[in-house]
Amino acid sequence: MTELQANASAAGGAAMVVGLSPLSETLWRDSKALPVAGAAALIGDVSARLTWKDLSVTVALGPGKTQVVLDELTGYAEPGSLTALMGPSGSGKSTLLDALAGRLAANAFQSGSVLLNGRKAKLSFGAAFFAQTGFPCPPLRNPSDHFLRCVNSDFDKVKATLKGSMKARVERSDDPLDRITTSEATRKLVASYSRSQYYYTAREKVNDISRIKGTVLDSGGSQASFLMQACTLTKRSFINMSRDFGYYWLRLLIYILVTVCIGTIYLDVGTKYTSILARGACAAFVFGFVTFMSIGGFPSFVEEMKVFQRERLNGHYGVAAFVISNTVSATPFLILICFLSGTICYFMVRLHPGFLHYIFFLLNLYASVTVVESLMMVIASVIPNFLMGIIIGAGIQGIFMLVSGYFRLPQDIPKPFWRYPMQYISFHYWALQGQCQNDLTGLVFDNQYPDQPKIPGDFILKYIFQINLERSKWIDLSVIFSMIFIYRILFFLMIKINEDVMPWVRGHIARKRIQTKDSGATFGKTPSLRGYVVDPELGPNES
Repeated sequence: MTELQANASAAGGAAMVVGLSPLSETLWRDSKALPVAGAAALIGDVSARLTWKDLSVTVALGPGKTQVVLDELTGYAEPGSLTALMGPSGSGKSTLLDALAGRLAANAFQSGSVLLNGRKAKLSFGAAFFAQTGFPCPPLRNPSDHFLRCVNSDFDKVKATLKGSMKARVERSDDPLDRITTSEATRKLVASYSRSQYYYTAREKVNDISRIKGTVLDSGGSQASFLMQACTLTKRSFINMSRDFGYYWLRLLIYILVTVCIGTIYLDVGTKYTSILARGACAAFVFGFVTFMSIGGFPSFVEEMKVFQRERLNGHYGVAAFVISNTVSATPFLILICFLSGTICYFMVRLHPGFLHYIFFLLNLYASVTVVESLMMVIASVIPNFLMGIIIGAGIQGIFMLVSGYFRLPQDIPKPFWRYPMQYISFHYWALQGQCQNDLTGLVFDNQYPDQPKIPGDFILKYIFQINLERSKWIDLSVIFSMIFIYRILFFLMIKINEDVMPWVRGHIARKRIQTKDSGATFGKTPSLRGYVVDPELGPNES
């Protein structure tokens, strides 16, 4: 009896534990009750024992087609020991780990029992056994290589290649694997194991561990508060954004370059008659194409989404914390981009003078760029592919620009669909309306001919650009900011739908496919064996 067991007996069945491993602290709900380091407490057994019995996994491939990936596996893993999974590619190692962790795909169906400390939960004798089965390991061969040689069907292709060589005809190998196919060797190993002492010993061990009712172990999600999660994610996201040159820094350089081009083309646009359309074109380009370039950060955000999905499965933090942290961490970069590029454009073009007009221009530009960021987030939650996401985002913004009121005047846009509701959904429409009011209101422009009266800016807004003067430019700006909020809410909802609704839908479809399976159909082989296994009864497969 060890000292730890003696202490446990003296304490009435409790174990004297000084500290827990990081994994035990995560799984054990009462880990916070432990004293400080260096002290000891009387607690129950908090070790984890995992068993799986008759574990099978079947995958629905299509209408009436299924495939058995795992077939009645039994095993266990104890504290202080290392359990290794060996097998060729496609043999089901990852599927077994997914089944133990409770992360099977929606079209995969599991049977059997997985017990953690005797409760349902998500979650080295090889050389002698192989020799008893008739496949002894040669003296100069690595045992692990020999095990793979027995079950890996890729070696059948090597034997087929060497079959016609002179060496294969002259020399006779003592290796029994050279005279048998992998599929036949696998069947002999499986049949031999089911009758071996190792099989009965493993099942007895599984039954013994399963009867032990230990401490309830549950991850229970993150122990950090919502504020701590949001702050930690914000800091990490900000660091990643600052280190990734393509996320915002490259866009900052391109924005500055483009706005310098705009400033030189529309340099000191003035209030001449030709400046009327020039100011409108400048505003349309800034709030159309310049904001359009925000889709450049889509690939970096998709990579961030992949990290989120993996960490979300482990329950480290919630969706709301991720959405808030991403919004907060991106704000300083967007403000910097809009401030530098907007300032260059505003003062080079010499738009409407006045500090309030300048602030409105920057706020309008910031809101428009942030809307595009939010829109691309929604697209990334549905379509994680780089190319498809950028194409779809560009197409949506192209439609928004068409109904913005510049390429086609608002009253000339067809009312069905394009004006109601597309024009009012387009943030370009509200951004252009607000900027035109901000720039033209209060200015007076020269007429086409010198002897004709001056043209006030309100007249141009009402009769040339067809802008409603009864609506304030600040209302237009508030609509854009409300779109930011709406798109972020959509982003949150799409993630929740992908987590909760879509797996149920895919599982329902998979169950329907299994129900339509023909009664005489048989389960297929695993993907790695389908094309290469040589069946002695049917002959070699033909490619």
